[in-house]
Amino acid sequence: MTQRLLIDRHDLRSTRWDEAPARAPADGEVRFRIDRFALTANNITYAAFGDAMHYWDFFPSGDAATGCLPVWGFGTAIESRHESVAVGERVYGYWPIADELIVQPARANAAGFLDGAEHRRALHTIYNHYVRCAADPGYRAEREAEQALLRPLFTTSFLIDDFVADNASFGAQQVLLSSASSKTAYGTAFCLAQRRGQAGALRIVGLTSAGNLAFTRSLGCYDEVLSYDELAKLERGLPAVYIDFSGSAGLRRQIHEAFDTNLMHSCSVGGTHWDELGAKGANRDLPGPRPTLFFAPAQASKRIEQWGAGGLQQRLAAAWIAFMQPVTSAQTPWLRVVSGQGRQAVEAVYRELLDGRTAPQDGHVLSLAE
Repeated sequence: MTQRLLIDRHDLRSTRWDEAPARAPADGEVRFRIDRFALTANNITYAAFGDAMHYWDFFPSGDAATGCLPVWGFGTAIESRHESVAVGERVYGYWPIADELIVQPARANAAGFLDGAEHRRALHTIYNHYVRCAADPGYRAEREAEQALLRPLFTTSFLIDDFVADNASFGAQQVLLSSASSKTAYGTAFCLAQRRGQAGALRIVGLTSAGNLAFTRSLGCYDEVLSYDELAKLERGLPAVYIDFSGSAGLRRQIHEAFDTNLMHSCSVGGTHWDELGAKGANRDLPGPRPTLFFAPAQASKRIEQWGAGGLQQRLAAAWIAFMQPVTSAQTPWLRVVSGQGRQAVEAVYRELLDGRTAPQDGHVLSLAE
């Protein structure tokens, strides 16, 4: 029997476990055991944007009312009927919350392969690619937990920083990041901070809840960190870019009204306030630029065309290795890995994330194996 978590696509709090007989892989297929995966606020964003951004389409449940939540992590080939993948090979990629997945490797090479399953062919390559751990320049066996937790988020962070620089910072002098204690936000702040001392470097301002101020300031990658009730302290005279990781309609409006024409670009990335994403009229009559959804695969595709897939991978790996130094610092690590096993652990973390009850320094790495 195999097991997977199904989520009501219209009521994210409604979940159930589905069990079905395991099937044997057909010719050209490989069965992977899903060994460990990360569950973070990023996955809640996948659920909240599931229909609009087709995240529910990666692992169809067979029922239009439910979906399988995508997660990032590691799997091991336990049965292979494809010549390019050996039993025992370990890969990193996109999985459902489940204990196994059968894929159809396509365009396989030394670095990895795509899942060529019919239903995934129209979906973006960045989510369909499985990386062979043995060939990944950024892989460290002892850092699998950190990779599962932060690599996909940091990839988005890297691409946001690249997007802002690619657009000459939209003429701004500072960048405001909401949900500044979130992992994607502080990954972005880290990348932005690497440009300090360069022409056009931006002042980096983090916005967070009062309870997360101390943690966010301790990261050291922000020039200033303010709580949401301190917005009056923002330097409104400096042209700004707003990078919205929270999805809070009220906060977005406050930022737009405070800066008006001095807001050069408004970028929507995440939804830690996932329950506000669908608020009617949230963007109606907003001063300044229209909020634009940042789609990381689009920037990745542009750079792959310019640099080649290997060129992007090498740049990303170098940035990732640098990022791992403060994340895993023995004195003041930015991340505390929390492991869990079994259905109850998965459901507990999922509900904590929905309710915003997870500590910012914690990262949950899970497995369905008891």
